[in-house]
Amino acid sequence: MISSLSTRLLVSVGVLLLVFFSTTIVVLDIAFRDASEQAQRDILDSQLMSLLAAANPDETGNLAMPPDLPEPRFSTPGSGLYAEIRDADKEPVWRSRSALGLRLPRLAAGPPGEARVARLALEDGAPVMTLTMRVNWEFPDNTLRPYTFHLTESLDSFNAQIAAYRRQLFGWFSALALLMLFAIALVMRSLLRPLRQIENEIGDIEAGERKTLSEEYPAELQGVARNMNLLIGSERGRSERYRQTLDNLAHSLKTPLAAMRSVLDEKSEIDTDKRFSEQINRMDDIVRYQLRKPAQLVTGGLGLPQVEMRQELQRLCDGFVKVYRDKTLQFDFNIAEDAKFRGDRGDFMEVAGNLLDNACKWCKLKVAIGIETAEQDGREGIRLVVEDDGGGIPAEQAERLLERGTRLDESAPGHGIGLSVVRDIAAGYGGTVDVSDSRLGGACFAVTLFSVTASGKT
Repeated sequence: MISSLSTRLLVSVGVLLLVFFSTTIVVLDIAFRDASEQAQRDILDSQLMSLLAAANPDETGNLAMPPDLPEPRFSTPGSGLYAEIRDADKEPVWRSRSALGLRLPRLAAGPPGEARVARLALEDGAPVMTLTMRVNWEFPDNTLRPYTFHLTESLDSFNAQIAAYRRQLFGWFSALALLMLFAIALVMRSLLRPLRQIENEIGDIEAGERKTLSEEYPAELQGVARNMNLLIGSERGRSERYRQTLDNLAHSLKTPLAAMRSVLDEKSEIDTDKRFSEQINRMDDIVRYQLRKPAQLVTGGLGLPQVEMRQELQRLCDGFVKVYRDKTLQFDFNIAEDAKFRGDRGDFMEVAGNLLDNACKWCKLKVAIGIETAEQDGREGIRLVVEDDGGGIPAEQAERLLERGTRLDESAPGHGIGLSVVRDIAAGYGGTVDVSDSRLGGACFAVTLFSVTASGKT
């Protein structure tokens, strides 16, 4: 099976041209042959008229022809034009000198005045065209005698003309077909150039030399290019989400692993198994959360319970006390009684955990945690504020700090992922992240999260 589209098109067009030109050649050949035969008959008719005009009765009372006829071929033996006249008894009364030694085929005559034409053959098989007509000749004594005129002309010249015409016909049409195939091949090469461009650009995308297909395509291929770009973007986004999910998972597991390491160092504690169990359960929750986290953050909120924020925050703080045991951390809670948040518990833990981890890492001693109600455009939610008494964040670096992989202090441990995760989750809940100076002297992070309604909207 032919795999090339251009070859398929060229073969298909070649077959169509073959059928079309073959039909045209047959039609033209038939038309030319019919016209030539008609011209041959007209010539025989004119020769018959010339014989009728030259014929005269002789002294014996029969028709006779003059020795020199207007058509010189009648007087030349083997010229290919022959004639004879026969009486009522079918006996020849005159034969042209060109017919000497030949037995001419005769066609049965019809009624007087009717000319009959047919294709016959000589004794040697040479094709001829014969015209026969019976006439009633009126003599001076007013008597009528029937005579039959037979004219025969060789078809060798006629067949040679037909053969020459056919050769020219086949030659011209073959040249025309090749020229058209060449022109069509050039046109198809031009028309298929956008497909080759798509192939080359896809190869460039696979090689990492470009990100999307260009938009300079014919209208018929713009939809293909647009859908390909959507597919490429979707696959690239999916790969990026997978990578970010793995990064987020590794980042989230960092804190409970550090807490477990701290427990191992405190060998004098009697509740080691219990504390290990708490951190393992938290790690299990983190893994479950990251694996079930959808690509589009919130798609449905029907049945989501209210998050027990104080309880979850207390668990996080207990873990960070163990992680940062070299600091005597002091946590200050200020949670409004009417503050409620309905959403994914894992999202809340991810946001609070990253903010608290960042605050505990950079604080000197104190970390303040505040939750208050938030309302905007009829939406209700919370505003989570985490402050520390550390060195703070320069105002010009605040926005850049929320970008994925950005770290202001490369010497400190971390991956620069946590704050970007906070920003992404907040955006999924229709909220924002604000960075400012803390009243404690360090940095202040304020995250707004709007509750998910029963319809799944924030």
